[in-house]
Amino acid sequence: MSRRAGAARGSVSAVATKTRREAGPGGAGVGGGSSDASARSVAIEVRNVDKVFRLPTQRITRLKERLVRPFARQEYRRLEALQDVSFDIERGEFFGIVGRNGSGKSTLLKIMASIYKADAGQVRMAGSVAPFIELGVGFDMELSARENVVLNGVMMGLSPAEARRRLDAVLEFAELEEFDEAKLKNYSSGMLVRLAFSVMIQADTDILLIDEVLAVGDAAFQQKCADVFHEMREGGKTVVLVTHDMSAVERYCHRALLLHKGELIQIGDASEVAKRYLQLNFEQGFQPAEGAAEHASEEVGLLDLWLEGSDGERLTNVEQGQRVRIRAELETKQELDDARFGFVVANADDVYVHEFSAPFSDGGGDRLAAGRRVSVSVEMSNQLAPGRYFVHFGAGRTGVKDYPTLWVPLALGFVVFGDEQTLGVVAPEHSFEITTEQGDAER
Repeated sequence: MSRRAGAARGSVSAVATKTRREAGPGGAGVGGGSSDASARSVAIEVRNVDKVFRLPTQRITRLKERLVRPFARQEYRRLEALQDVSFDIERGEFFGIVGRNGSGKSTLLKIMASIYKADAGQVRMAGSVAPFIELGVGFDMELSARENVVLNGVMMGLSPAEARRRLDAVLEFAELEEFDEAKLKNYSSGMLVRLAFSVMIQADTDILLIDEVLAVGDAAFQQKCADVFHEMREGGKTVVLVTHDMSAVERYCHRALLLHKGELIQIGDASEVAKRYLQLNFEQGFQPAEGAAEHASEEVGLLDLWLEGSDGERLTNVEQGQRVRIRAELETKQELDDARFGFVVANADDVYVHEFSAPFSDGGGDRLAAGRRVSVSVEMSNQLAPGRYFVHFGAGRTGVKDYPTLWVPLALGFVVFGDEQTLGVVAPEHSFEITTEQGDAER
């Protein structure tokens, strides 16, 4: 449980402001309360928030270094963690914040929780707040589970009597009734996070700020956690969730926002934001080894091979269901009879998924003269499951499979992203139907 888990009580509180002002009668921290957010049913209002960290370019950690260079100036580089971020969260909304590592998600959450102070901008919270930045932080390892539950309950704003009254419910949910008197230093990591999560859900606050706490415990306990989040969603609790789990974003969140390098680049429907996150996460795709497409035999050479979308733009990552085209450019060095060209799509384990091949024919025969540029392409609807894939390229003669004229393994690599998970290597469009009829036992 976070040391910052104490709920900030009050009607509307300003967490971070550009200009320091006196706190109003309902405010907490810097800045007074405003009735605008309440009137518009806005629980959280973030306006033009900036945060910059100064990171030393060289750390002096030894006394000898300090003595040798006593007057050396420390140099710093600027890390712009957040840049002009603005958004609103409605009361009762389950809201997701997503982004790649280093995008500013946790920094934003800590500013909302008053752990960090923004360099510029303002955050207003309409109601009491309980931040859970890291489960288990604030536990005293020398105390028993019972003592820690009561202590953390008080930190969340409960009275000691109320915290003790909820003790049995916390231990029952965590499935730790038999270990309630054991010191936490003797708990396993799984037992600790189960206890911390069980304490977290007891928070009687208007707003919960949660950072990556979904993967808690074993499968059975994770299902209990999922049920709790569904109850929060249906019960109208205002929850802000920072996570990398896009299935959780789509399952729980009404809306979400996407941060990238400190900037808010998309906000809106949770499914659309999750899709954009996956695309952004794999935008670098796979870079084949240098010279992978510069292969040649005595008869034909591969000049280039790439993947493109329906608009002709080259791709390194592909969304499920997207129509794509694999293309190759070759040049013949000798005359080729009965030429045949093809692509093989394989997964990361080099299991062949698709093979596409066809013989050459231009209507006037099947002979390719030397010095000809040849373009080969195949178009398909991408039904591959999410993951990494490779394209092998081959050229040969029709009817002669064992001795290809040219074989280029791993000529191209790409990543498929999407939320259609499957145990197989393809996720085809399909219609699934289950029907019942009266059995013999019922007649």
